[in-house]
Amino acid sequence: MSKRRVMIKLSGEALAGKSGIGIDPKVVKKVAQEIKDAYLLNLCEIGIVVGGGNIFRGRLGDEMGIERSSADYMGMIGTILNALALQNSLEAIDVPTRVMSSLNIPEVAEPYIRRKAISHLEKNFIVIFGGGTGNPYFSTDTTAALRAAELGASIVYMAKNGTDGVYDKDPRTNGDSQKYHSLTHQEVLHKQLQVMDSTAAALCHDNNIAIYVFDMNVSGNIKRAIMGEDIGTMINNFKE
Repeated sequence: MSKRRVMIKLSGEALAGKSGIGIDPKVVKKVAQEIKDAYLLNLCEIGIVVGGGNIFRGRLGDEMGIERSSADYMGMIGTILNALALQNSLEAIDVPTRVMSSLNIPEVAEPYIRRKAISHLEKNFIVIFGGGTGNPYFSTDTTAALRAAELGASIVYMAKNGTDGVYDKDPRTNGDSQKYHSLTHQEVLHKQLQVMDSTAAALCHDNNIAIYVFDMNVSGNIKRAIMGEDIGTMINNFKE
């Protein structure tokens, strides 16, 4: 029986620690260990899309007067830095990985080729996708949804940095916010809930890919999410 295939979306800020900027070696090692614990369950083939917000964010480009396309490419390069940092931390604890990039940088990462990515996953490598979609104007949320659709993943695990699910209002600024246990894709789009950008949410809806939102800052939560424990918010095309 073949294992199910999943995609994990990690924010770049999650690799930066409290500062939110740059790469914190201790934090990356901790995240790598969390991923290893999930990997050792041997329940699924794992792909990872990592953001680049700890290296370069769009608002910084605005402040510097950088044209949008150039700023987006700078962000994509940042995701490759994060992917390489995560790869090395995983391999240091004996987890086999491959980094694949949508931008052509053969000296440091394999070019993204769908069939090659599937081959790596089937051989039980964790595949880390850097470089975003390879095109400006698309977020790494959209990259996660796109790679999930291309590679036949059944779910995207949105590993949030300090948020344990989807709320009707921002829980950090609204004490009366209510957490959703489950939602449909259409509810996410209709209510404009900030789970992921609308392009990514629509892509998951159209391809029947579930989304699970949880807090990755709680130790063991990546493993718990993959095991199906109720620690976040499930988004499907049907209401649970």
